[in-house]
Amino acid sequence: MRNLIGYAMSAIVIAAVALAFSPRPPAPLAVSQINADRVQVNALLADGPQLLGVGERGTILTSNDGGLSWQARQVGGEREATLTAVTALAPGLLIAVGHDGWILRSTDGGQQWQEMHYDAGLGEPLLGVWSSDGQHVVAYGSYGKYLESSDAGQHWSAREMPGDGAHFNGLDGGVDGRQMLVGEQGLVLRSSDAGQHWQSLTPFYSGSLFGVVRLSAERWLAYGMRGNVFLSSDFGESWKPVDVGSTQPIYGHALLPDNQGLVLVGAGSRLIRLDAKGTLLDSSQRVGLGTLTSALVLNARHLLVAGERGVFQGSGDNALAAVQ
Repeated sequence: MRNLIGYAMSAIVIAAVALAFSPRPPAPLAVSQINADRVQVNALLADGPQLLGVGERGTILTSNDGGLSWQARQVGGEREATLTAVTALAPGLLIAVGHDGWILRSTDGGQQWQEMHYDAGLGEPLLGVWSSDGQHVVAYGSYGKYLESSDAGQHWSAREMPGDGAHFNGLDGGVDGRQMLVGEQGLVLRSSDAGQHWQSLTPFYSGSLFGVVRLSAERWLAYGMRGNVFLSSDFGESWKPVDVGSTQPIYGHALLPDNQGLVLVGAGSRLIRLDAKGTLLDSSQRVGLGTLTSALVLNARHLLVAGERGVFQGSGDNALAAVQ
């Protein structure tokens, strides 16, 4: 059996109760004893002035002071499944996904969460969640799992997708309907009509791709195993490699404001800076951060990164420091 890509970055916690596609009463957040700089964090999100991070054992971190301090909480009671991704459909309207097909929805900025989907029987993780308009939402993950909602995450249905059951690891797109979905074994799917139809692109890489970034309508960047980064300037018709000076896996990214490019993060505390055209500007390793899975830009000179050792904040060219 193929190893689950998401399990390389997060702990596996098996839950015993399965009830698919069935909303449950709001799950109250309980204060956890987990320290914010020690819990494994898989994804970061800015929801207005509030920052959120999600990770192992259903943990949700929140900060209301720009990441200077954090509260660590756990949601879901007995579930304790790992959360892998979170997105905001509108201010205060949040969707989080994770292992065992777990989908949570909050309408109050994360104070309370309602369980919309859970399936411990399959034990397969959702690895991402995405929406372009706040109404149509997709959650995707292992073995080609692809769930859709047309009502801002209240109801979900499964959809068959091309890809022969390969894991889906990353998705990006825009309001013009152009989207790309990437996964294992170099899988790249492309849509020009907001995901109604998908086309499998000719493989240009045999390894796993963990993420894809839309830089413009034509320019897209994909990244994954062994530090491989690829750039397309024609909406996926052709790709060329970008040498980032590293062979360590790349797991996450953050777009910089004002079309200044992006930052990639990955194993070995690696941070990679590229400009808006996908040209390498800088590649460096920071000390003591471990494997990084996600990043979030607060402003032009402040960056949050997160991963196996929690959440860290950096300013300008200074070394990143752990959030206390």
